[in-house]
Amino acid sequence: MRKDKEQATVLRKSGMTYSEIKAHMGVPKSTLSDWFRNEKWSNDIAIEAIRKSTNAGAMRLVVLNTVRGNRLKKVYEEAVQDAVADYHELKFHPLFISGVMIYWGEGNRVSKHRVSIANTDPGMIKIFRIFLERICGMKNIKAWMLLYPDLDEKVCKEFWTTKCGLKAEQFTKTMVIQGRSKTKRLSYGVCNIGLSSAYLKSKILKWIELLSKEIGEETYLAGIV
Repeated sequence: MRKDKEQATVLRKSGMTYSEIKAHMGVPKSTLSDWFRNEKWSNDIAIEAIRKSTNAGAMRLVVLNTVRGNRLKKVYEEAVQDAVADYHELKFHPLFISGVMIYWGEGNRVSKHRVSIANTDPGMIKIFRIFLERICGMKNIKAWMLLYPDLDEKVCKEFWTTKCGLKAEQFTKTMVIQGRSKTKRLSYGVCNIGLSSAYLKSKILKWIELLSKEIGEETYLAGIV
């Protein structure tokens, strides 16, 4: 093993991020990613770093909740900077990729603070829940249902809790809709899952930008072969 890799391994196991190791040793993030992306212990360190940065950013927004102008703008700029650092840590992690891609295709883009998806596939809802919990470190996840009038709310809620690993107390409301078709009916309605976090929303949108730009490039594909 190269001596610089040995040193980088020691620093990584101490909890350093790729950015910190690069600043300390001068080793490119792409090289660090090649060395550690398949190591579970390294992925755990990356996830914990992301959780800390996300929680810290959310706290900054709470403190500045009544502040506007340049100070608030700076917080969002920091969110983007954190997102870039996180991306280099986890861009090859399957759960990270899955969560970002799900949000890219199904996520709420209208609200500035709402991080949520709606879908009829319990598998997709479950993966996004795990992404929010394990990658983003979110605990205040809420869910709600869109149902047809003839569907049993209790049965539908039991379906979504069982299939997606959600808890009954996470469901905040149920909306009843008529639907356009009288023959094509969804057996258990539509499940919505998400939370309110302007800071996390900024990070996820930046992750989408970075991943969508790089995913088709030959350098990215070469890194996962």
